Amino acid sequence: MSSVGLLFVGAVLFVNGLLFLGRVDPRSAALLNLFVGALQTAVPFYLVATAATPDEVLAAAGIFLFGFTYLYVGIGNLAGHDGGGLGWYSAWVALLAAGFGVVNIVRFDDPTTGLLWLQWSALWAVFWVVLALGVERLTPAAGWLTLILSFTTCTVPGFLLLLGEWGRVPVWAVLASMVATAAVVVPIALRTPQERPAPATDVPAPAAA
Repeated sequence: MSSVGLLFVGAVLFVNGLLFLGRVDPRSAALLNLFVGALQTAVPFYLVATAATPDEVLAAAGIFLFGFTYLYVGIGNLAGHDGGGLGWYSAWVALLAAGFGVVNIVRFDDPTTGLLWLQWSALWAVFWVVLALGVERLTPAAGWLTLILSFTTCTVPGFLLLLGEWGRVPVWAVLASMVATAAVVVPIALRTPQERPAPATDVPAPAAA
């Protein structure tokens, strides 16, 4: 993935994390999703069109997973659609992202990038669980996971790629960030949501038919 594209994926994940946490209006978040989705669709089209080898096509193809996700989010939010379709699409993407992770580690001998893909796979899997399976109690965990990964897997690596320093990042540093992320998100996911008391009302509830 290009350094510029990865940097802006960090931006849209940051906004989408806040969206999960109820801090951003869906229609407002939709605009950035459309901008980044268009970018992450145009870039791989160019890379695939100018690729000279099958491996170059393989490396560029994964970017479409991001582009179509953000276009899906942007259009869906503007149109007011529910997230069920996006959730099932995320399940498919999670499987593909895991495959790209293995490919980067085994075929391209790039374990640091491969570990990024495996984290994105986990993130898409969480989207599937929350949006498609309707496990709403995991929504806060999904929000925090999205916020954290926006920096650890996108913004920081993208900036390091711009500086030409990503190749110097050791595998243990990526693994350490994964452990730290799990230490933050897992307790949130395991937290039992508190029952909200029913609102008081002077109007009696209608009897069941």
